[in-house]
Amino acid sequence: MPWWSWILIWIALVAVSVLFYVLLGIRLFRQFMATLKDLGAAGEKLGHFSPAPAPIQAPPATLPGAAVFASPVQMRHDYHTSKSARREDRRLRRVQRRTDRGQRQSLGDLDFT
Repeated sequence: MPWWSWILIWIALVAVSVLFYVLLGIRLFRQFMATLKDLGAAGEKLGHFSPAPAPIQAPPATLPGAAVFASPVQMRHDYHTSKSARREDRRLRRVQRRTDRGQRQSLGDLDFT
């Protein structure tokens, strides 16, 4: 085998590897562009949605931002009132859940009034 055949073999191997990397880069670029296109379409689709309607609840007693100008005593009272209401709601849900499952009730959860 003459010496120049080794040069041809190495040139062919390098050319094939460069071609492989070029094709791999093109494929990666196309996938990246398709991902960006899908991401843009999803952003457009989500941009047209209106915000989810709020669940029906009682209107707040005070307007948002009113705490800045309210007295600390009133805000403390509102905080403790809402905290105890949330605690009572959790207790009632816990009692109902345990009743539905047929589990024993905790004495602290039972209402003796």
